[in-house]
Amino acid sequence: MSFFCCENKPSCVTLAVIASAILGVVAAFLQLTAVIAVTPAFLWVALGIAIVYLAVLLATDRCCRSCQCNCGALSAVLVGILGTALTSVILLAITFAATSIVGAIIVGLLVLFLSLIVTATACLVSNCCNQEIDD
Repeated sequence: MSFFCCENKPSCVTLAVIASAILGVVAAFLQLTAVIAVTPAFLWVALGIAIVYLAVLLATDRCCRSCQCNCGALSAVLVGILGTALTSVILLAITFAATSIVGAIIVGLLVLFLSLIVTATACLVSNCCNQEIDD
């Protein structure tokens, strides 16, 4: 995954990763201070979103074409999918106190990966639309 796109400017995927990391840190802090609570229903929904995204990603079977930006966006979406599935299964399997540091870190990772799915998908759609306009 490249940090810079074809015109030597920060790629959309880099900005998506930074935004997702910020959201993950904020969610971990809010979980640690017990402002938010993660319920099993939220975890099941997050797992379902990851599975649906994986099915759609496998069904579309898009290839990398001219610019490497598409490959980076596809990789970021896949990392987000796998990370969301893994962290939601971990949180469903264990119980932790509301103000636990380990629990806050895992919740932060879950939000990071879940927001990475959404932001990287936006990058993928943006790159595909730009390439179709150029063609």
